[in-house]
Amino acid sequence: MIVGIDLGTTNSLVAYYKDGEAHLIPNRLGEYLTPSVISVNEKDEILVGEIAKEYGALHPSSMARTFKRNMGTNHTYLLGMHEFSAEELSSFVLKSLKEDAEAYLMEDVEEAIISVPAYFNDKQRKATKRAGELAGLKVSRIINEPTAAAISYGVGDEDKMERVLVFDLGGGTFDVSILEYFCSIMEVHAIAGDNHLGGEDFTNVLVDMFLKQIHVNRDDLDLITMNRIYKEAEKAKISFSKNKTVTIAMDVNSVYYEEDFELEDYEKECLPLLERIRKPIEKSIYDAKITLEDIDRVLLVGGASRMPMIRSFVRKMLKVYPDYFVDPDTSVAQGCALQCGMKARDKQIEEMILTDVCPFTLGCEVIRYNGAFEESGHFLPIIERNTVIPVSKKQTVYTAYDDQERVNVKVLQGESRMARNNLLIGQVSVEVPRAPRGEEAIDITYTYDVNSLLEVEVEVVSTQEKKKIIIQNEENKVSEEEAQARLEKLQYLKQNPREDEENYFVITKGNRLYEQSIGKDRDIIEKALENFEHVLANGSRLEIERARKRTLELFEDMDHQESVGYFS
Repeated sequence: MIVGIDLGTTNSLVAYYKDGEAHLIPNRLGEYLTPSVISVNEKDEILVGEIAKEYGALHPSSMARTFKRNMGTNHTYLLGMHEFSAEELSSFVLKSLKEDAEAYLMEDVEEAIISVPAYFNDKQRKATKRAGELAGLKVSRIINEPTAAAISYGVGDEDKMERVLVFDLGGGTFDVSILEYFCSIMEVHAIAGDNHLGGEDFTNVLVDMFLKQIHVNRDDLDLITMNRIYKEAEKAKISFSKNKTVTIAMDVNSVYYEEDFELEDYEKECLPLLERIRKPIEKSIYDAKITLEDIDRVLLVGGASRMPMIRSFVRKMLKVYPDYFVDPDTSVAQGCALQCGMKARDKQIEEMILTDVCPFTLGCEVIRYNGAFEESGHFLPIIERNTVIPVSKKQTVYTAYDDQERVNVKVLQGESRMARNNLLIGQVSVEVPRAPRGEEAIDITYTYDVNSLLEVEVEVVSTQEKKKIIIQNEENKVSEEEAQARLEKLQYLKQNPREDEENYFVITKGNRLYEQSIGKDRDIIEKALENFEHVLANGSRLEIERARKRTLELFEDMDHQESVGYFS
């Protein structure tokens, strides 16, 4: 069985294709969205999703979130006594989604199509694929999130030419893609974005406003308190969709605060973030060589696109009323599932040819004359960003020194004019005959195909000696031996048993509420937990289900009562 997975910064979800439609798969708690949050509890068990959030509220040093932003980097996360990379944490999320899909579909799930931000670079895409492999999945395709969303919106259903701008603002990343559909071909014309901009940043603006208003510094607060403030700021941000004034009310360092915030003031504080959104939109339009009048539709994707401030900004900037009739939280996963149907060549879905572009410029390092002297370390573009693939381009360079014996071509990806600021993704070296500088020519040919496979060929013109390397998504694929070694390294960290998760969630939520409450509320919570634990130890399956439902309803009511005073 093959499934489509939206591996998100804030939330992740899984879907499958059947009978001509995409179907979302609920997780073990019955929800479609699984928070991309990982915790390690005192038993060295891996917790994923809502349970990880609840546990992390009391043990923030054992929780990791927004780790998608560090995919493909050397950044590590220390959860208690354990250290993980972003791709290992992502593999736990993917494994949880895989288990949910298998339980729901009642068959093995072995393959997946996983979405990534269109602006993800080569290393980030490889890290995502490795995370899938560590989770026990064959990742048959990495698809760009905006492209998946466009499929779910039905772009091309009417079999007419459409030029579409996909605006994808998720919890932690922002993408803009300009796509064109014609005759069953969906072609990407340009992409741009910011991998460190999303809904989380808009929440942090409100956190900063609250702390400034109560005259408290972040450095003076512990992680538990900061997590509570962030949670309430998130609720207040959502409440702005219905109210022009919101109130955050809570204890901070044993002092009770009740602070009002006006929508107008909040939007002013968010102006720097809106400017960061504006730049990729302008860049994508420029790269696509179109004008605003050429855009037929604007699609809103990503949970953060729900904010009225965002929708208003997009409408005013692009002079088009955007479409958001598909749930922005689920559109990417649905598109991935529809892509699964296309891959299986299901007759109920029209097959669509998807063309893509290079998200970053590909080139090499050269020496340039700057007007006074020759300076090394410059970047020579060979395939420009947003070039439609497949593509092949050749560039001729010459030896830089007298009697030079070897030319080393550094394959780089990026936009900086200086090579050191771009991403090194490979190298190839060739011998050249000794001669005065500039006399030996070397042809460098870059060929990039639809599977993100880059072939680099270097030929010495005088000797016709050729060297070739292939840089592809499979290059850093985890071998079976490496995957097994990494899994064995973590094997003592068991994921919380799926069948126990609903019960453990209730207990974890109760413990969190108890620590945040005082007085009679604590007595009510403690008694409810004791009763539920007694039923767990002695009751039948039916009695446990009834007790769990009853206890969870009580805790959710108390959680809501704690929050009702925060909004006005």
